[in-house]
Amino acid sequence: MADTSFEFRHVEGGVPIKMWTRGVPVDDKAHEQLARAAKMPFVFRHVAAMPDVHVGIGATVGSVIPTKGAVIPAAVGVDIGCGMMAARTSLMAHDLPDNLEGIRLAIEQAVPHGRSVGRGQRDRGSWGSPPPGIVSAWATLAARFEQLCDKHPRLKNTNNLVHMGTLGTGNHFIELCLDQEARVWVMLHSGSRGVGNAIGSFFIELAKQDMRKWHINLPDEDLAYFPEGTDHFDDYVEAVGWAQDFAALNRRTMMTNVVAALRGVIAKPFDAELEAVNCHHNYVTRENHFGENVLVTRKGAVRAAKGTLGIIPGSMGARSFIVRGLGNAESFHSCSHGAGRVMSRNEAKRRVSLDEHIADTAGVECRKDAGVIDETPRAYKPIEAVMAAQADLVEIVHTLKQVVCVKG
Repeated sequence: MADTSFEFRHVEGGVPIKMWTRGVPVDDKAHEQLARAAKMPFVFRHVAAMPDVHVGIGATVGSVIPTKGAVIPAAVGVDIGCGMMAARTSLMAHDLPDNLEGIRLAIEQAVPHGRSVGRGQRDRGSWGSPPPGIVSAWATLAARFEQLCDKHPRLKNTNNLVHMGTLGTGNHFIELCLDQEARVWVMLHSGSRGVGNAIGSFFIELAKQDMRKWHINLPDEDLAYFPEGTDHFDDYVEAVGWAQDFAALNRRTMMTNVVAALRGVIAKPFDAELEAVNCHHNYVTRENHFGENVLVTRKGAVRAAKGTLGIIPGSMGARSFIVRGLGNAESFHSCSHGAGRVMSRNEAKRRVSLDEHIADTAGVECRKDAGVIDETPRAYKPIEAVMAAQADLVEIVHTLKQVVCVKG
């Protein structure tokens, strides 16, 4: 397909970078980080950068890195399988109560969220005593987890069962949204929680140790990798696959509990999941591109193969989009995973006032305190510009605007 929508960047000593970033800002440090990844000898053809691209740890958030014969654990990161789920209900806007605070409180009660640390106290973001539905969900993954722990005992003492069906902190959220026809959707964003973090951290450190042992010098230590054919490669692929399955199930379990909470507040009977999408945006998988089998690492990017549905959320005051992939080969069938940050968390806390945050989240039932300033809309790129930059990667199926937002 003739395509001039990306910007082509030559990298001395590496593969090129193709960037879908017209009309959106890209930080110099993100350019440098992309170039370092492009110089890795096993990267296939080119690196693709999505319009929400910004600096990350190890690999740039909003990058697609195809590889042959090796995998970079830090390019996937520690929130393995992080992604989105959205489900359309049969409810309409007029079926919701005028005051939405009750719905927000019901969701907050149904799904553990946030994090608290105290001596002898349970973290409020985990289950104290997991309910039967959570135990049943975990049981479908438990045997494979035991096998991982037999090989790597350090993974056993982690937040696994107690984090199933929980939200977490940071940019993770649960929202009630209205689409362009005033239909009610539930949308949420989370990943593999504590156990995924432990798996990611463990294998990132293991890869760094391997590099030191083999005296391999890297442009960035976070680009440490496992060559295919080694035990550590096979172990990582097995562990990351399990964590991705945990993340998808975590989202489905939360969705079930959120819908049940809504039924406790809204008397009118309704159907849920009339349309449902559940997609990762931090993960690695085997795919075929340009006639070759490769490992594709999407760090803050969504699969957008032709006809595949995905979710691109805006910030907590902006619109979000259910999209259908156009199957653009040059992007390795990928699109952005959101708006992308323009301010770090600390920068947002310094630069954005509470009054500005309150104004930017007008009309949304959400937290309006200093504790969520790092997630305020101004910390992100304008989602409309991000969508315009990737018009040849996806088509918009539904436009959503949140009316309730629960943050960790």
